[in-house]
Amino acid sequence: MPIRLDAAAVSDIGRYRTSNQDAAFTASWGAAVADGVGGGPSGDLASAAFVHRLVPSPLTATDAEQLLVQIREANWDLRAHVQRDPSLQGMATTFTGVFVAPEDRLLLAHTGDSRAYLLRHAQLRRETRDDSYVQALVDSGLLTPEAAASHPRRNIITASLGGGEEDVVSIAERDTVIGDRWLLCSDGVSDYLDDEEIGLTLLRHRGVADAAAALVALALDSGSRDNVTAVVCDVLDGDAAAEPAAFSGSASELFQEELDISA
Repeated sequence: MPIRLDAAAVSDIGRYRTSNQDAAFTASWGAAVADGVGGGPSGDLASAAFVHRLVPSPLTATDAEQLLVQIREANWDLRAHVQRDPSLQGMATTFTGVFVAPEDRLLLAHTGDSRAYLLRHAQLRRETRDDSYVQALVDSGLLTPEAAASHPRRNIITASLGGGEEDVVSIAERDTVIGDRWLLCSDGVSDYLDDEEIGLTLLRHRGVADAAAALVALALDSGSRDNVTAVVCDVLDGDAAAEPAAFSGSASELFQEELDISA
């Protein structure tokens, strides 16, 4: 049977930042979060421009190879921004998204340290591996996952999208069950909430918008010092409509600026 997503995003600038470098989109056919890379120029532009270029209209990808082509085209757009304005050299973004595919499946795309979690039958599991310095230490046995959560260099990432030919994104197919709930989030959520808190919050709130808002509020109350973005998606029975995407965070702000300019 065909599937669709019921998805909602909530993005907050946070209590310690002057700009929101997180961007997100939601639609019945897909959803994603992107986080401008800290320490580089114009992280808000990188995340927003990438998301806008990727989803100006419903994606047409039907397999991983086609989705990869569309992601590469959006990544090349970041390079075009830098070519027009060399002061943007070094801008980059993470990206984590899910997209409806044929035969009751989803495509999961990921690079960087934004995360995807799957809640199925009341059990939460993490579906992405952080492309980060501390994750490499964990993988090599030099650091425990518990120590990694508070490591002072946990925000150093080892992969992102910045317009380079060498940029890498992983794409994998995932099976689906009606009632699955996905969480896509920036590290402003995952760095401050453990899996138990995330899972319980997703279980307690029936609506996707309520669940996303609750996670953002909980991360802020837990002392998040970053932008905070949560995208919650429920897998439902039905055809995904060919609808335009709704934008949040820096992607929403950029979209509004474009409207103001064209008015």
